[in-house]
Amino acid sequence: MKLPRLRVPDSILLKGPGAILGLTGRAPSWKGLPERRDTPPLSSEPPPGLPQGRLLHVRRHGELFLRDSGGDGPPLLLLHGWMFPSDLNWFRVYAPLAKAGYRVIAMDCRGHGRGLRTVRSFRLEDCAADAAALVRALGCGPATVVGYSMGGAIAQLIARDHPAQLRGMVLCATSREWRDLRMRILWNYMGIFRMYIELFPRDAWRWTLRAAGFPDSPTTSWIASELSRGSALDIAEAGRELGRFDSREWIERVSVPASVIVTTEDQAVPPLKQYELARSLDAPSFDVKCDHNGVVVKESRFDRVLLKALRSVEERSRGEGAERRRRAETSPRRRRTTRGIVPPASSAESRRRASA
Repeated sequence: MKLPRLRVPDSILLKGPGAILGLTGRAPSWKGLPERRDTPPLSSEPPPGLPQGRLLHVRRHGELFLRDSGGDGPPLLLLHGWMFPSDLNWFRVYAPLAKAGYRVIAMDCRGHGRGLRTVRSFRLEDCAADAAALVRALGCGPATVVGYSMGGAIAQLIARDHPAQLRGMVLCATSREWRDLRMRILWNYMGIFRMYIELFPRDAWRWTLRAAGFPDSPTTSWIASELSRGSALDIAEAGRELGRFDSREWIERVSVPASVIVTTEDQAVPPLKQYELARSLDAPSFDVKCDHNGVVVKESRFDRVLLKALRSVEERSRGEGAERRRRAETSPRRRRTTRGIVPPASSAESRRRASA
């Protein structure tokens, strides 16, 4: 009997991290990214137009790094994927979302970018608790959460464990679990991956970008510097956590309005798994013809679909809110003071009437 050939995912190899962001050597991948003028090739200057970044102390959690566009629009909390902090995951969509009227908030999860460093091992549940605490600390909740890949798993945990902080969620390029054979092979290589980025903390990501065909430039230097901010230990453990994550037993009980964006050519998260997630949530799905890197390399197409998915969540949220109010108004247990309905007397007044 001939066994099927197992293909080890490229993400564990030298070119793999770059491939996840679309750094496959094709020039159009990053074409159009605005760069500051007269910037040396090895400078780590970020692209212009990023929302204001700051550290916020959140009691019982620590100092969380976030970007916040401000304003009075509906709050969106963006949760990034594995390995890549918020700016690398979301910098293409910050401006379109803010232009559409949203208050855009993005946080770096534990061990990623400028995210929290603790003595505890990386756990997705802790990331979900951090995100919910951030919403409470900002006083902007409930918020709509947009989770990409690993961020989608964190969003599911927020919906399960902290639903009061959640108005709705859009899950992008993500799944209920990453436990198929191909992904289990990947998670088994986390030790090697950690060793690679620990041995070469400054140069590992620059070598990766060069191997993918991208010469030194302000853009690639910024990307490499952002990637090098992460904790090798936490990033490797985050990969193992994704291998352990499985929401299939409880995701159908989540009642938060949701939409699912399916990256239909995804080599990292099979589209079938994304559609299964949408069915489990009884949520509409919105297709984007792209690989796992679509939020970055197909940004204009992704932006349009993301705005549609957000509108769908808002419509469902308004509809469910109206239905809850209708049920409350018609509930026989609800005490109302309206014409023809006399409110019940207080106990003190009842005793006075009885003594009279």
